[in-house]
Amino acid sequence: MSANTNGQLASTPQQKFDLIKNNLQEVLNPEIIEAILNKNERPLRIYWGTATTGRPHCGYFVPMLKIAEFLAAGCEVTILLADVHGFLDNLKAPIELVAERVKYYRYTIVEALKAVNVDVSRLKFVTGSEYQTTGATGAKYFMDLLRLSTSVSSHDASKAGSEVVKQVESPPLSSQIYPLMQALDEEYLGVDAQFGGVDQRKIFTLAVEALPRIGFQKRAHLMNPLIPGLQAGGKMSSSDPNSKIDFVDTADVVRKKLSKAFCPPKTVEGNGVLSFVEYVLLPASALKNSGVPKFIVNRKPERETGKEREPLVYDNIKKMQEDYLADLLEPQDLKPAVTDALLEILNPIRKAFDESKDWQEVEKKAYPPPVVVEKKKKVKNLGTRFPGAKPAGEAGAKIEAKPDGHIEGKDAQELSVGKITEEALSKLQVTDDAEKKA
Repeated sequence: MSANTNGQLASTPQQKFDLIKNNLQEVLNPEIIEAILNKNERPLRIYWGTATTGRPHCGYFVPMLKIAEFLAAGCEVTILLADVHGFLDNLKAPIELVAERVKYYRYTIVEALKAVNVDVSRLKFVTGSEYQTTGATGAKYFMDLLRLSTSVSSHDASKAGSEVVKQVESPPLSSQIYPLMQALDEEYLGVDAQFGGVDQRKIFTLAVEALPRIGFQKRAHLMNPLIPGLQAGGKMSSSDPNSKIDFVDTADVVRKKLSKAFCPPKTVEGNGVLSFVEYVLLPASALKNSGVPKFIVNRKPERETGKEREPLVYDNIKKMQEDYLADLLEPQDLKPAVTDALLEILNPIRKAFDESKDWQEVEKKAYPPPVVVEKKKKVKNLGTRFPGAKPAGEAGAKIEAKPDGHIEGKDAQELSVGKITEEALSKLQVTDDAEKKA
């Protein structure tokens, strides 16, 4: 018997199903989940995957808190650190850095889950390259990927990844392989359902339609809503540092970002600060308060009289939204309250980071700082025919790391995919035992 974040017990199949779908935006093929729960012969198996590209940010708390509810419903949950997907997505994760980013993600996700009281001992962590590229399993996976590719058109593959894979004018073929692998992972991880954001819907639909064509069963799919970023428009994204807060941002950086966050008065739609309370802070507080959500807003004194005002205390988002629309809850009171509540969660994560030399070293290797190009005195261009001249286009190119994790520059392609196949495969092996125990 388990309790959800609202304190309700989940013991019957219906109660477990209600907890599993709680606060989700959509569920595809729910009958698959209900059938397994009703049989009650084994736990429901779910996986959540994340490509190890840009730095994880506080938007990840949304799926993490949902994972807590899956565990409370008695589910088996696998977290896939999708390293191969990282460089398939327009080389967001260069192959030279993949292993280090896997380690960074593992460190960060484990500490973030602990910070919201999730029992990480009940989770299974898997790195994609462990079964996608190595040994007999890797060979079988590759053959199944080829079989799957024969049953999916290039149009459907491109469409499936359109909201997940970075879109460019002339996309590489890897952007079509990405959604096929994500679908195939359901079979190789042996799950009943895949969990992700609603932006994954087209990939989920592809999986439902395509896997049975090559003899594999279809799965259920669970979709979280996407919370708005801290700036007007769009979601929290690693490619936009101003739209999100990293797990290891300092307290000063957190305060600065939230003070500048888009939070217009009497506006609920698209309000990233208010959405963060709904999908992160209220559920997180419930995990700490025996299933009872609680969010406190200390208000500034009245402007005219200077009289102190009673704090506002909320246990549900609907009342908060009503008060915000009525201007009873104001941005100048909401932002500090959100800052304090978020820092309470982030402080142990930041403390763990500050105390771990290994984690700090991994961060430096996984996300090397941009190359600073020194300005040089302009020299006269003598052309390319004089003795010792460099071929056109060779001079001046540098490799530079971007905020979302990808690199640009003259040698970016070679660095991202490796010089030879053996080198690429060796760099996709995550064999550090200490890292696996993190």
